[in-house]
Formats: sequence, structure tokens, C-alpha cells
Amino acid sequence: DVVEYGFFTFIAKPLFTLLSFLYGVFGNWGWAIVVMTIIVRLALYPLTYKGTVSMNKLKELAPKVKELQKKYADDKQKLNMHMMELYKKNGANPMGGCLPILLQIPVFFAVYRVLQNAIELKGAPWILWVKDLAVMDPYFILPVAMGITMFLHQKITPTTFNDPMQEKIMKYLPLIFTFFFVTFPAGLTLYWFTNNLASIVQQFYVNRIFAKKHEAQKVEK
Repeated sequence: DVVEYGFFTFIAKPLFTLLSFLYGVFGNWGWAIVVMTIIVRLALYPLTYKGTVSMNKLKELAPKVKELQKKYADDKQKLNMHMMELYKKNGANPMGGCLPILLQIPVFFAVYRVLQNAIELKGAPWILWVKDLAVMDPYFILPVAMGITMFLHQKITPTTFNDPMQEKIMKYLPLIFTFFFVTFPAGLTLYWFTNNLASIVQQFYVNRIFAKKHEAQKVEK
């Protein structure tokens, strides 16, 4: 009760209870963090699945959207009207990829606060070189691995950027995050790294489903 988790205490306290339970099962705070991350990802799967499906649909419609943008470049009202018709006809929602992410933010902040405030992680080892989950990785292996997995996730995730500057910023985001996480406690970096791995597995799964649907549509035509 003394520990203050901030605005997301109502999510953070149950997460810490789960983390403590998993520590009792595995006897290691590092593996408890890994399993907790997977459980959180599975709980959020319906939301993230909807988001990835929306992004795939928007990527498929991107060529048609560009055609409309060229055709109605001088008439924004008609452009918006035809784009909404296109989205409605194909069951795509431009906000579909954003809403699930926004709903996940409170959970991510809660996990961040839990791992930041857990005194139990002080001096707690994980494996090999990680002797203390409460301090930064001494060899920067986890931050670099986190950056690489974030980059790989970006590469396989469909995007629909219309702004070149926004696209450039997103490309450099894994590098920026790597520099940030260099000074973060190893426990936090381990959480984000595991979360990235889970995201990659999920994205491969969704991409595979879409590829099969695309092939089936081609055969029908």
C-alpha cells in the first residue's frame, strides 16, 4: 500500500500481484517478467488483432486511395466522400489501427510503473550477464536486442504513411528507443524486448491469414 503507482494504480496493483505469483512459480523475477508480458499480450490479443487487421486492409486499399487523391486533388470534399465510400465498401476503418493501440497505453504505463517501483527486482538476477534487473544492462545486450526486434516488427507491419517526414521518423524510432533503453533498468528492457517478440509472432500470423485470403480471392476471380 505504501508503493505509489500513479494514475494507473488500478491496473498496476493487479499486475504486481500477478508478477509476484509468477515469481512464486518460477523462482526468478526475470522469467516472471517474461511470462507476465506474454499473459498481458494474450489478454490484449483481441484488441491488437483488430488493429493489425485494419492496418492490412488499409495497406491493400492504399493504391486506390492514391488514385482518388490524384483524381480529386482540387476538391477535398469529394475526395473525403469517395474515400469514406471506399473504406465503407471494403470494411476498413482508418481509426481501426489507432484505437486498439490507444486502449493498450494504460496497460503499458501500468507495467512500466510496476517494474520501475518493484524493490524486489533490486539485486535480482535473470540469466548469465544480467545480475541485477533493477539496474541497466552492463553490456547493452538487451537494449540492442530490443531495438533489433522493434525494427523487425516495423518491417513486417503494413503501413499507410502519406507524409514522408512521418515515415522517416518511424524508421528511426527503433534507434531512438535503443538509446533511451540503454539507461533503463534491465527488467523494463526485458519486458519491452519480450513484448516485441510477441508482436512479431502475432504480425506474422495476421500477415499469413491475409496472404491466404488474398490467394483465395485470386482463385475465385
